[in-house]
Amino acid sequence: MNKNGPYTARWLKVVLDTSVLINGGIARMIESGSLVADEIIIPEAVVDELQSQAAQRQERGFSGLEEIRRIKDAAGSKEVPVKFDGTRPTADDISLSDRGRIDAMIKDVARQNGATLYTADRLQSLVADAEGIPIKLVQDREEKMPEFLKYFDPVTMSVHLKEGSLPRAKRGKPGAFGLEEIGTTVLTRDYLHDAASEILDIAEFEGSGTEISKPGAEVVQYKDYRIAITSPPFSEGYEITIVHPIVRLTLDDYDVSEKLMARFAEQAEGILISGPPGSGKSTLASGLGNFYHQKGRVVKTFESPRDLQVDSGVTQYTRLDGSFENSADVLLLVRPDYTIFDEVRRREDFQTFADLRLTGVGMVGVVHANAPLDAIQRFIGKIELGIIPSVLDTVVFVKSGRIEAVYRLELKVKVPSGMVEHDLARPVIEIRRFEDDSLEYEIYTFGEENVMVPVSAEVPQSGVRKLARERLLEVFKRFDPRAEVEILTDDSAKVRVVGHTIASIIGRGGSKINDLEKTLGIHIDVAEKEAESSSGGDLPFSFAESRSSMMLNVDRSYAGRHADVMANGEQIASSRIGHRGQIRLPKRSESAKKLARAVSSKGEIRVVVRD
Repeated sequence: MNKNGPYTARWLKVVLDTSVLINGGIARMIESGSLVADEIIIPEAVVDELQSQAAQRQERGFSGLEEIRRIKDAAGSKEVPVKFDGTRPTADDISLSDRGRIDAMIKDVARQNGATLYTADRLQSLVADAEGIPIKLVQDREEKMPEFLKYFDPVTMSVHLKEGSLPRAKRGKPGAFGLEEIGTTVLTRDYLHDAASEILDIAEFEGSGTEISKPGAEVVQYKDYRIAITSPPFSEGYEITIVHPIVRLTLDDYDVSEKLMARFAEQAEGILISGPPGSGKSTLASGLGNFYHQKGRVVKTFESPRDLQVDSGVTQYTRLDGSFENSADVLLLVRPDYTIFDEVRRREDFQTFADLRLTGVGMVGVVHANAPLDAIQRFIGKIELGIIPSVLDTVVFVKSGRIEAVYRLELKVKVPSGMVEHDLARPVIEIRRFEDDSLEYEIYTFGEENVMVPVSAEVPQSGVRKLARERLLEVFKRFDPRAEVEILTDDSAKVRVVGHTIASIIGRGGSKINDLEKTLGIHIDVAEKEAESSSGGDLPFSFAESRSSMMLNVDRSYAGRHADVMANGEQIASSRIGHRGQIRLPKRSESAKKLARAVSSKGEIRVVVRD
């Protein structure tokens, strides 16, 4: 039996299955005489299957039913009877259709009628042939150029065909495009229906395929054209949108600094590319995938639909059995170095992205966002806050086809900016600009909520800050006359003092510094400043008091040296520094009284060591 050549024998009964009706062409074969039959039989199971698909607004159902109408017209002109035979499928049959139940019912009709089964399904033809049923595998269609290509030129990014409207197209380049009308004829439902049937027809050829098929919506990938077909009830009318990439860029085409390129090549393994629609996110992701592939890394992609412009050595995966989680199980077995996850949208997508990254796979994710921090926000609540920096280390924001901002993430345990008390320390995710390392945002848990808080950039000291600094100097000069004060924010400051005075400032269990913070209403970090030269000059000191003496404490390294005590430029005492680093002035002495007056009047007090 010749399965693929033209069949011209007389007295031939023909049974048509679902696949050959959806693909079309039988009516043309009858009209041209390449199919000569005594009787054409269409199983009831086929009609029910097509009707079910059409009821779910799937274009293939409409295409199959329309082909039946054309077959009846063509067969009528040739006086060839067309009959419907077989039993209608039950609910159980329909539920098992993906396991071959409907196909088995079609084969039964062919067997009972002693007919030849015409099919476009290779698996169906193999099973029927094995069961001894005469078959004809109809695969003689020639791929033709689809009509929608007439709307495209080198600068057309997408074409929008909507029932009741003029055809329109986006033209330009990523980030700089305009929507314009490209025709003068209003599109009708019949025209769009025929266009959709043609698109589904070409989806069967190599390099094409149906990526998504839902009631009222189908997505087809034809070469590098992504085609979305929608119809009622999903949309109020028929609409076809065809998207086509117009540029293919490498990282060299972007304004990437040497520092960022080094991070891409050597360090970044949790990269998030964000930006608004049409900004060039997927183009950058494709370039990054090709960059890693050319560096000898094993690169895979997760896409639905698969439309990234990547090198042939990069394998493109889609949802396995409707889920990227299933795809991830297979992905781990092939051990990729990097995976490009195009369009992270669903909650399970974020979890799959995180799971893969935590297993050690380098991940590059693409997320829709109007601002770079919005992309990070989308991970909050979907994965645990503390592991976000382990999943994301670099965030790239793309706008108008350019890299506009890059951030890095780091987890620290600290008191969040703007808080005062030490016991408020917690895990904080710092978000810093990559190029200058400036801190812009912090993410942490506040109460029951995860919050992202902007950190104000440092500004020149205002008059209020100068007054605050003077007030702090006034307080801490009692401990160290040469204390240094730096105002960090409106709510925090850093004080640097000589090492031996820190214990006096902190107090037992931190009681003294806590009292100072409450009194001053500001968080204070106390740090030791670098030791000054001991060859001579002013010494840092702190005050202490006993029942009988006033004491000036200096560093013990000065023990045994002679020092003068100065108050408002007047020498009030000269003494040897004790072995504990103390200068004692008896309270009843005139020098102690002068010292007390200088302290109360906020005068200048100095301890000068002699050479």
